[in-house]
Amino acid sequence: MSITRYDPFRDLKTLQDEVNRLFSTNFSRPFGDEGIARGAWTPNVDIYEGKDEIVLEAELPGMNRDDFELTVENNVLTLRGERRFEKKDETDNYHRVERAYGSFTRSFTLPQTVSPENVTAEYKNGVLRVVLQKREEVKARRIEIAGEGAQAQTPKTLEAKAEPTPDKGETKKAAGR
Repeated sequence: MSITRYDPFRDLKTLQDEVNRLFSTNFSRPFGDEGIARGAWTPNVDIYEGKDEIVLEAELPGMNRDDFELTVENNVLTLRGERRFEKKDETDNYHRVERAYGSFTRSFTLPQTVSPENVTAEYKNGVLRVVLQKREEVKARRIEIAGEGAQAQTPKTLEAKAEPTPDKGETKKAAGR
């Protein structure tokens, strides 16, 4: 017979491991890969920045233009809509439904570098493309520098780039330098 040392926290650790396992599972598919539980979904979004604009592209396959809306309020861009499940025939007996349906809302805080008044959107082939124009004051511009003497004949040109206001994390880094 072996002697086992008593550990008063063993049961507590076991309970913690079970709770961690419970919360680390994917709640959107609680019944495994069968996809029995369906409901809320969110469209996939790509956001990229160009020289003069920031572009947001959202995938909204199979949706009509009237199924969603795009708003800008208090410097927040919000995409809201609903994809409905449409049964084609009452005699259809679905064995599997893998496509997601339901209401969705996606909100994005606009950076200070873009103007909420200059937003354009286009919906084509199931992709919504939103273009946010940058403000004129943050775009890079060239500055002419005049000199004296021999250099006065040919002014030098420097390129200046306006930088957006740093967020709180960047301010702390700059203060610590």
